[in-house]
Amino acid sequence: MIELEASSTALVLIDLQNGIVRMPVAPRTGAEVVTTAKALAARFRSAKAKVALVSVGWAEDFGDALSQWVDQPPARPAGGMPKGWSDLAEGLAAPGDLRIFKRQWGAFYGTDLELQLRRRAVRTIALGGIATNFGVESTARQAWELGFGVVVVEDACATLTRELHDIAVKTIFPRIARVTTSDRVMLV
Repeated sequence: MIELEASSTALVLIDLQNGIVRMPVAPRTGAEVVTTAKALAARFRSAKAKVALVSVGWAEDFGDALSQWVDQPPARPAGGMPKGWSDLAEGLAAPGDLRIFKRQWGAFYGTDLELQLRRRAVRTIALGGIATNFGVESTARQAWELGFGVVVVEDACATLTRELHDIAVKTIFPRIARVTTSDRVMLV
């Protein structure tokens, strides 16, 4: 078990939104990740720990999106993302949750997530979401660099392939976080 102090821990869930949870992901489906995340969020709320829900999106013209010169630029549909693409999965949000909107992979840069967590005396984050090796990993790295304790909840994560998920879980996260499953997270 990993014991987390409820008063100084927040659950941060990355990109559990309509346009992303419906994508084909592994090692579990987006719906399975959302189910695990909802149960975990309910436990955090019950323990009076904070829950932060992070979503990603851009302007219709993608003028606020990163546009560096890369080998594989992201697809950008004309006219922007479909309506409702950035809306959180149904039933995930609850009153009192922190809501963070980002325009890049990581949830700290360009948002007020760090400020909101520090004002609430949060020192540790439990982290889950889609995609393991993109938004979750970027956020975990940023949190670690900012001095937060990081716990990655493996069964609350998924990405494009099992191989990509396993690389992050087995080689990256153990160097910057504790890795566990939702049933092993205990709030005290």
